[in-house]
Amino acid sequence: MTLDNDWTLRRAQGEDDMTACVAIRHQVFVREQCVDEALERDGRDGDCIHYLALGADGPVGTGRVMPLEDRYKIQRVAVLPRARGTGLGAALMRFMMADLANEAEATGRTFFLSSQVHALPFYEKLGFSVCSGVYMDAGIPHRDMQAPVIPPAGA
Repeated sequence: MTLDNDWTLRRAQGEDDMTACVAIRHQVFVREQCVDEALERDGRDGDCIHYLALGADGPVGTGRVMPLEDRYKIQRVAVLPRARGTGLGAALMRFMMADLANEAEATGRTFFLSSQVHALPFYEKLGFSVCSGVYMDAGIPHRDMQAPVIPPAGA
C-alpha cells in the first residue's frame, strides 16, 4: 500500500526486508532505548509476520505479529527518528490490523500488545484499551492492551 506522503507499507518479503526490519529494531530498541540485544533478538522472528514501512529514503518503520490461538500479538513496532511525528506509526498499525483482519483465521481473535507506558495514548487512539497493571519489561514500564479484530465490510 502506498500512501499520499510516499510511504509504502507492506508485509516484509524476503531476506532484504527482514534485514531492514531487524536494523530498524536494533536502532530503536537497542541503541536508543538500551534494551539488551539478547532480549530484542528473541529467536521468535520465524514465528511472526513482519511488516515494513518504506519512505522515499528507504526503510523507516517496522512491526511484527505473532499469531497465537486466540489473538494476534503485535510486537516490535518501531519507527526511526526521522519519520516520527509524521503519522507513520499510526498508519503502519492500521495497515497491520487491516491486513490481519482479512485473514481467514481472524474470526474470534483479538489484537494484543504490550505497550510502553508512555505510548498508551498512541495505542488508545487506535482502539486499544488497557487490560493489565504496570510491569517492567527490559527495564521499561509496560501495560498490556487489547482491541477487537474488526472484519472488513462485507466479510
